[in-house]
Amino acid sequence: MSLFTAVVVFVVGLLSGIVIRWVAGLAAALALVLVLLGATTPDIGLINFVMEQYYHGNELLFFAGLLFGLDAEHTRDAVEG
Repeated sequence: MSLFTAVVVFVVGLLSGIVIRWVAGLAAALALVLVLLGATTPDIGLINFVMEQYYHGNELLFFAGLLFGLDAEHTRDAVEG
């Protein structure tokens, strides 16, 4: 994996963490509805391409960015405080 790919995957995880922090309740409700409707795996070409090319095998890097994004506000308060 190149440095550029690693940075992109980490940044995507970071941004995902920030977005999830903002809309976690809505995302959970929507996910539950999709599971109940059986539409959890839509066939969208761009999403499938990104998943196959960049996400698979980089899950830990993605989740590292996700966790940093989720904890960004708390970390900022701890560092400034």
